[in-house]
Amino acid sequence: MTDKNSPRATLVFGGARSGKSRFAETLAVRSGLEKVYVATGAAFDAEMAERITAHKRQRGTGWSTVEEQIDLTGTIERECSPQRVVLVDCLTLWLSNLTFAEKDVGEETRRLCSAIRNLRGPCIFVSNEVGMGIVPDNRLSRSFRDAQGRINQDIAEVCSQVVFVAAGQPLLLKPNTQPEIRL
Repeated sequence: MTDKNSPRATLVFGGARSGKSRFAETLAVRSGLEKVYVATGAAFDAEMAERITAHKRQRGTGWSTVEEQIDLTGTIERECSPQRVVLVDCLTLWLSNLTFAEKDVGEETRRLCSAIRNLRGPCIFVSNEVGMGIVPDNRLSRSFRDAQGRINQDIAEVCSQVVFVAAGQPLLLKPNTQPEIRL
């Protein structure tokens, strides 16, 4: 069960197949609240349909699912409540959807950050870290990587808790429990 000291918004991010979704799902289950899964992906091909099915199987029963590819802000405003934990998986697919729909990514991110500051219940956001690899060889891929990095920074700024997951191991980045770094 969550309490007044529980984080209102949590960002869980990491690389592909790092264990970030499983970790986020575990956080949601441990809350003891009704669980709502906001799916931002769409099955545009057979491989993606298989991935979605595998994610559903991994989650198991006890989840309500809301599919929303564009209006993530409206969805969390509608779905978040003190009795529920909302898990958004994932911000990277949301960015893809915004890009393909030719939406203003900066404006949509600002709207989402504003909504996060005013959440009525706990919400967990899953996102990919795409900037730790090689520099992409084309303009579109570099632009996407840059936009994803900016979204992650903006969301991390407004979340009360930020967790980086690598090889299935969570590392708490915020709140910062490390000693202050000095020069």
